[in-house]
Amino acid sequence: MRSHRLRAAVAATAAACLLATGCSGDSGSSGATGGTKTIEFWHAYNEAGPETKTLNEVVIPAFQKAHPDIKVKAVALPYDDLHQKLLTSAAGGTLPCLVRSDIIWVPELAKLGVLVPMDSQLADFEAIKNKVYPGPLETNKYNGKYYGVPLDTNTRVLMYNAKTLASVGVTAPPATFDDLRALAGKLKAAGKSMAFADNGTSGWNLLPWIWSAGGDMLSPDGTKASGYLNSAASVAGVQLLVDLYRDKQVPAIITGSQGGVETSQGLAQGTYATILDGPWMFPIFEKQFPDFKLQTAKVPAGPGGSISVVGGEDLVMTASCKQKQAAATFVEYMLSEEAQLAMAKVGQMPVLSTLGSQLTSVQSYYGIFAEQLRTARPRPPHPQYTKMEDILSTEVQKAFKGQQSVQAALDSAARQIDAIIAAG
Repeated sequence: MRSHRLRAAVAATAAACLLATGCSGDSGSSGATGGTKTIEFWHAYNEAGPETKTLNEVVIPAFQKAHPDIKVKAVALPYDDLHQKLLTSAAGGTLPCLVRSDIIWVPELAKLGVLVPMDSQLADFEAIKNKVYPGPLETNKYNGKYYGVPLDTNTRVLMYNAKTLASVGVTAPPATFDDLRALAGKLKAAGKSMAFADNGTSGWNLLPWIWSAGGDMLSPDGTKASGYLNSAASVAGVQLLVDLYRDKQVPAIITGSQGGVETSQGLAQGTYATILDGPWMFPIFEKQFPDFKLQTAKVPAGPGGSISVVGGEDLVMTASCKQKQAAATFVEYMLSEEAQLAMAKVGQMPVLSTLGSQLTSVQSYYGIFAEQLRTARPRPPHPQYTKMEDILSTEVQKAFKGQQSVQAALDSAARQIDAIIAAG
């Protein structure tokens, strides 16, 4: 957690950057040598993995061949270090031109004033807006401006064990809340397996159920939680999971307690009938459980529909970048079909909703995620979202453990989140 002193330093530096033509510094400076403009790009792709190899050996060379006057200096940083380095570098005026940012960092950085609004920087922003999935795009919105563009994305879908379902006479995955309850009843009666498993109560875990129930975490303008997070619909979404848990149809790992194997192992072994997870699970299952046939479907629908949660990373430009036009050219290339499909081959799901069969020709399993992404929503893009999420998780844990009702848990969480919003 950064100190008040660091926040003040960042804010002061950001203000100076916005007033000046550009901040001094070794990386944010991204200067030019002769006729070549250099832009620095920080990312947290696995340095030893295929993503970084493809970026360095395929994507960037292709861009530089088309734009020989622009040199891209890509810098790989460990994910756990990147956030703190961004904050420290912002305070020192040494940010790079471009950053592959976790989606939940964008509003925090935007509030600090160290980012350039992409909707005013990119000449083709409207065209980009029309070709990307709406959920990932919205992760970049703060105070009416888009401070980044989606770069890669993912979401959670229902993954199921068809043999476990068939063992109780169920031939299709649960498509609705009622279907999931019915499946749980049959599995409980048979005493064989649990209907659903998840490993926590964060927004990533809970929001698909809240949204699908017709509820929400915050008001549409993001100014309050009361009346939304603790609405009857939101309560119903969480209550579904709590009821299943109390019927021993959800394992104790959802509360962080011992009791139950991890979700992937349990699904493959038939201990769990269903889980929610992302596209990265396909290579994991293929490697760890080669005899298991992983099958997928959309998140079970409630009164609000089938709504999942958006994950992924965004591409942001800093106010201290001296070569903004060159940086914008690289941003636009990273959202081209050529670059998006190249990264898709190494597991980075594209943000382009227009790829169609080109996407599934890369990986057939991308299809269900593309379908789910059409309605998937971002976690609230608020600078204090992580604090809000911690509150939500803590209060809901108490409901799972029988220490308070779901209504009381969400009432308490809403009050605390309202206080965070009011504090600014």
